[in-house]
Amino acid sequence: MTDNKVNRTGHVLGLLRITVKRGINLAIRDIKSSDPYVIVCLGKQKLRTRVIRRSLNPVWNEDLTLCITNPNEPVKLFVYDHDTFTLDDKMGDAEFDIRYFMEAVKMNLNGLPDGTVITKVRPDRKNCIAEESCIVMMNGKVTQNMFLRLRNVECGEIELKLQWIDVPSPKRA
Repeated sequence: MTDNKVNRTGHVLGLLRITVKRGINLAIRDIKSSDPYVIVCLGKQKLRTRVIRRSLNPVWNEDLTLCITNPNEPVKLFVYDHDTFTLDDKMGDAEFDIRYFMEAVKMNLNGLPDGTVITKVRPDRKNCIAEESCIVMMNGKVTQNMFLRLRNVECGEIELKLQWIDVPSPKRA
């Protein structure tokens, strides 16, 4: 019931900072290489990284921040090869669920030592996670590193880091 209320009111639960770290073994879409970039979508929000020229193993280390209003909505990633004179080529897609991450945030575990594992997310048929991913407390914030296996493509993974940012709640009159 609370989730529907969140949807209707558009109440901001907080911000999710996604660091798009790097791509690993991405598909070739140009001659011997690609010019990849990543688009991250959540609901109507759509953010993108810069283009990395001629790389199948690009390093972005780029922070993208999404506003979270519905923790049940998956975050979707799309990887493209930038082309100058034609439409950009698809290089795969992935999605991940933030519910486990949100559950860890709700626990309000401030004061835990850095590196404390709150929970583990294992790969399964319903997610694109390539290997076990731990949700941990780091510098007083809930964080998660993950590798996502790209779908609808012959090869490739994207490495991400998630970090929660609290938003002060509005004061009531």
